[in-house]
Amino acid sequence: QDFSRLRASCLSQGLLFEDDTFPANVSSIGPNLLSEDKLWLIQWKRPTELQRNPQLVMDGVSRFDIMQGGIGDCWMLAALGSLTRQKRFLENVLPQDQGFQNDYAGIFHFRFWHFGDWVDVVIDDRLPLLNGRYLSVHPRTSNEFWPSLLEKAYAKLRGSYQNLHGGYISDALVDFTGGVQLQFSLKNPPPDLEEILKAADRSQCLMGCSTSGRVSQKLRNIELRNGIVQGHAYTITGATKIRYKNGWEHIVRIWNPWGHGEWKGAWSDDSPEWDHVEPTYREALCRDKDDGEFWYFSVDAFVYQAFCWHSLWKGVC
Repeated sequence: QDFSRLRASCLSQGLLFEDDTFPANVSSIGPNLLSEDKLWLIQWKRPTELQRNPQLVMDGVSRFDIMQGGIGDCWMLAALGSLTRQKRFLENVLPQDQGFQNDYAGIFHFRFWHFGDWVDVVIDDRLPLLNGRYLSVHPRTSNEFWPSLLEKAYAKLRGSYQNLHGGYISDALVDFTGGVQLQFSLKNPPPDLEEILKAADRSQCLMGCSTSGRVSQKLRNIELRNGIVQGHAYTITGATKIRYKNGWEHIVRIWNPWGHGEWKGAWSDDSPEWDHVEPTYREALCRDKDDGEFWYFSVDAFVYQAFCWHSLWKGVC
């Protein structure tokens, strides 16, 4: 599908684009994502029907724009959260030649790396809602729609929204960048894992992590009392070594694609450990805000996936 040609055709006819290759019906949702009675309650609406002044992007793109919905695509959203930290990569996935103001025709497009090539995925902007709520990802700002539309394009690439329900961060990172990924299992981690993470952060590698997936389906996405979610994917947004009392502590910053729900133990937003850190570092690092992002003191709960863009470290982390 040629985005420019299709948009020009719609504009010349005064029509809003309807994508018959990914139609607004059950086939695009998938037969097993919801119960049959809920499937038939799905409504498809355009952002122009949901908001008076919809925007594709407002005040730049950030991981804090994203809030995971009912679909279990945390793996994709964790990768997307990492991607937002590298604008030059994001701009390749999210082309700038579109929006709701000039030449709006209900059509958008996004690019993904697929089978060794960049593929342009065209969609219409009809989004699925269930009982008046977004079925999938929803933006933290009500009239900013880039997360929902990008997710729809990725669902089309994968065949349906159902096919986003469960996956691997590494797959999404490759699809978003065309780069090379490395995975570290904490069953047998390298002895210098903390240094690897800090070096990867300095080199602007994209990183994600996940809690154990070896839990029953009923226990997946259960938030424990300590704030960590079982069978869940996260974005790693920072790694540093901080002066603490009379020594040093390795800490990593992690973001939850839910947009809320944080670790409650040592080095969490309001933990007493921050009282023993120099005020300059505390103010620079600690954000006491329920935005899903937190500092964590150890690597023993996660499997890290350090993702390297080939132009940074020539493909090696």
